[in-house]
This record gives sequence, structure tokens and C-alpha cells, in this order.
Amino acid sequence: TIQREGSMLDLLYGDFTFVNPQLAKFYGMPDISGDAGKWVRVDNAGKYGRGGILPMAVFMTQYSPGLRTSPVKRGNWVVQKVLGIRVPPPPPVVPELPSDESKTDLPIRAMLEQHRKNPFCAGCHQRFDSFGLVFEGYGPVGNARATDMAGRAVDNSATFPGGVEATGVAGLRSFIKDHRQDRYVENLSRKLLAYALNRSLQLSDESLVDKMKTGLAADGYRLRALVTAIVTSPQFLNKRLAEPAQIK
Repeated sequence: TIQREGSMLDLLYGDFTFVNPQLAKFYGMPDISGDAGKWVRVDNAGKYGRGGILPMAVFMTQYSPGLRTSPVKRGNWVVQKVLGIRVPPPPPVVPELPSDESKTDLPIRAMLEQHRKNPFCAGCHQRFDSFGLVFEGYGPVGNARATDMAGRAVDNSATFPGGVEATGVAGLRSFIKDHRQDRYVENLSRKLLAYALNRSLQLSDESLVDKMKTGLAADGYRLRALVTAIVTSPQFLNKRLAEPAQIK
């Protein structure tokens, strides 16, 4: 996306992905010849359940405990890392869900429904569970699936904040596009700016963040607009250099 001066929105909505021979096989895509270092672009990735960062197996694997999926961890990743919405940490004592999906009497969705009956847990879970339940069509390592590890049919539908009904990653993309896209744009702008300045953002940076967002919208959300706004800003041009290490 950066090399071709593409849109930052492609990271969410792009109908393409990049795979090497092993990943192409895992995704059920046509074979690719070559070694593990060969990466090729695959267009129309939606027909394989892929496209953009949301259904990438690496993220779904990272946010799963091993022998089951975790709508909580996956949803929290989307809400906090992708959309930049802060969620308070869990209470000190939180009951753990069973670790092996194949040995549970109920599917993860049903267990989470019971979990949310606890008033100490319901408030936060209502903010991110729906964002994770739409990934139930993918197993613990991001493999596309129609049944869970106990052989039960999976349900990847969800009700997002505001009562918006959606199904699967496609439904999540639509919800973000219609209701949360500005949060995604602002979050990515803030993260890139903090990285470039090598510090946490301050109140004095808010006008620059607004300028970055305005420039993005005017330039088709191309990432070059972010980079240009940052490197020409007073904050970047006058940032303090790191002190040289003293020789002992």
C-alpha cells in the first residue's frame, strides 16, 4: 500500500492479500510455486474469506489461546488496536473460559452470554464482544471453518453498538465504514505521529492530528498525505535528538 501510494482504507477494505506458497495453501488459494520467501498478490481475495488485515491468520492466531477461539481477545484487538477506542482493564478476578473448545458443552458464544450476566463484566464486554464474534468463521489459527472444534455449526453474526446487525468480517467492514471509519483514520494518524516523534502525543499535537485527517480526506486517504503532514510539521522539524550515549 505504501509502495504504490495506495489508500490507508485498503488495509481494512481491500479485496486483495499477499501470500507465499504455504499461506496460499492454508487459505485454500491456487498453488504458488517457489520457496517461502516468494510473496505474490492475490486479487478477489474475498472469495477465499480474505482481504485486508482483519481476516489475516496471523492476527487471529495471536489473539487466540490455542485450542479455541477468543472473541474477547479478537474483539479487543479490533476495538483498541485498530479503532483506538480505550477499554478499561478487566477486574482483578475474572473467571476463565475453558481452554479447549472441543471439550466444552456449549459453544464460546453461549459461554460469553453467560459471562456477560455478571454485572462487573457486562459493561466492557458489550463494547468489544461483537467485534470478535464475527470472526467465529475462523478457527484458532485463522483457518476458515463452518464448525467449531466440537463439531457444532458456528454462528458469526453479531449486534454492534447502536443495534446494528452484521455477519462475518464483511459485516464488520461495513459497520466500520458506516460508523467507525473516522476512529480508524484518527487512530492510525496518532500512532504514526507518535512513532515519528518518538514520544507520546500531547495536547499541543491535536491541531496537527486534525490537519493530518483533513489532508488524508483531501488526498483519497493516501498514506503519503500522513507522511507529508508529519515531516513538514514543527513538531517533527524541531524534535529533540536523543542524547548520545556516554562512553564509560
